[in-house]
Amino acid sequence: MQQVKRGIFFLLLQFIQWSLLFICLYRIVPVPLTPLHIIRLFEERKDDKETRLEKDWVAIDEMSPNMPLAVVTSEDPKFFEHFGFDFEQIKNSLERNIEKGKKLRGASTITQQTAKNLFLWPKRSWLRKGIEVYFTLTIETFWNKKRILEVYLNIIEMGDGIYGAEAAAQEYFSKSCENLSKNEAALIAAVLPNPRKWSPAKPTAYIRKKQQRIVRYMKYVDMEALNNN
Repeated sequence: MQQVKRGIFFLLLQFIQWSLLFICLYRIVPVPLTPLHIIRLFEERKDDKETRLEKDWVAIDEMSPNMPLAVVTSEDPKFFEHFGFDFEQIKNSLERNIEKGKKLRGASTITQQTAKNLFLWPKRSWLRKGIEVYFTLTIETFWNKKRILEVYLNIIEMGDGIYGAEAAAQEYFSKSCENLSKNEAALIAAVLPNPRKWSPAKPTAYIRKKQQRIVRYMKYVDMEALNNN
């Protein structure tokens, strides 16, 4: 029994050491590849689809201000106020799920989504959720908000084989994300909850309404904190 405990302790210690190493590394260097990139490539090969991995790292200062503003407005309006978790949104989400009697959209913050996409696998489980909590708190501790948003905007899935704002801008609007308008950035942000179901290339009426709502509320989100990081 003692050997088992020592083994578990050793594995836990190794996990913490390696995770901290990568978190500190990704604080300053671009992320080359994520588990989701690899999983999607294997899924495409398994389904005999053409493999595709479009990504191009761009510093957040070189993006149109509309892009970070649109995703914060859409995905996490309290991004600059919380420490990785929006407990009010979690409470509201749970109440909606109970009221409707089924799982609706969750309340994941941008930091949680960054942690999940950077280190974890897409399939939901209590184990993944627990590890996600650890990575979320660790990222919030070691990175500033600007870096969290920069990594998020470069690794997030924005379509089949399309990752990050630059690849999305090139794919859907044939331009750099540096030149995205409010409407274009809002359209990309509108599909983020499920970019494999919806696409900026063929927006549904629902996505168009959401795009308009994002544009309307963008003026109420204060991004000044981004410049102070």
